[in-house]
Amino acid sequence: MEIIRTVAELKAKLSKAREAGSVGLVPTMGALHAGHLSLIERARKENDTVAVSVFVNPTQFNNPQDLTTYPRTEEADMALLEKAGVDYAFIPSVEEIYPTPDTRVFDLGPVAEVMEGAMRPGHFNGVAQIVSKLFDFTRPTRAYFGEKDFQQIAVIRRMVELEKFEIEIVDCPIKREDDGLAMSSRNVRLTPEQRAISPAIHRTLEGSLEWAAGHSVEETKHYVIDEINSFPHMQVEYYEIVDALTMQPITDWNETQQAVGCVTVFCGDVRLIDNIKYPSKK
Repeated sequence: MEIIRTVAELKAKLSKAREAGSVGLVPTMGALHAGHLSLIERARKENDTVAVSVFVNPTQFNNPQDLTTYPRTEEADMALLEKAGVDYAFIPSVEEIYPTPDTRVFDLGPVAEVMEGAMRPGHFNGVAQIVSKLFDFTRPTRAYFGEKDFQQIAVIRRMVELEKFEIEIVDCPIKREDDGLAMSSRNVRLTPEQRAISPAIHRTLEGSLEWAAGHSVEETKHYVIDEINSFPHMQVEYYEIVDALTMQPITDWNETQQAVGCVTVFCGDVRLIDNIKYPSKK
């Protein structure tokens, strides 16, 4: 595995790689875990060359404290990437990615205006900035993203459409701990007590599948919110049931071919996200 820290070297290496075959890109912010490794494993199976970026992108953090506390574990990350068979690890500095401020504003449309877009103003524009830069630097055949960030995938697809990138966006299933908690780099910030309670998020979402069979969308939303909020240390920021393609909230199960429930929960001061797909009623 080669570690690359400059854009110029990354472009040169991947230009040669593209001549030899397909390139898979896995963008990450580091603090790697088994969820990231599952994306890399998929990329390894489907491409001749695999590149992984490790960069904590400041433009997507609307909360400075969240940026400061985001875990950074470069040495451990490099060991995991080496073991996973990655060809190139791109680990740039902030100055390398943003030699000048990125003032681009993307017309991301309705998919970016709800849920995370409403709660974290500017977040998705920052995501579009960094992912578009990475795509421009690497020009991969395929790029891999986890479905835990379900709305983010829709936003990235919109950005790809806007920028006319010829890249296949591959969405991969959520990787979970044995107790059901969605894997996240933020999980390490949970206290032991919070960590013990946090699997209730996924259990509640799973329980809502049976509940939804005999109840309305609105009743199902209340069920999930009330159930999660009943646990100490946990407070739902939002729970929306949306159309899987448009990310727009639905009011009736028959409005969509695929409904997805997306939740954000504060467990103490750690912000956790998860989602679940409801069976089609059409």
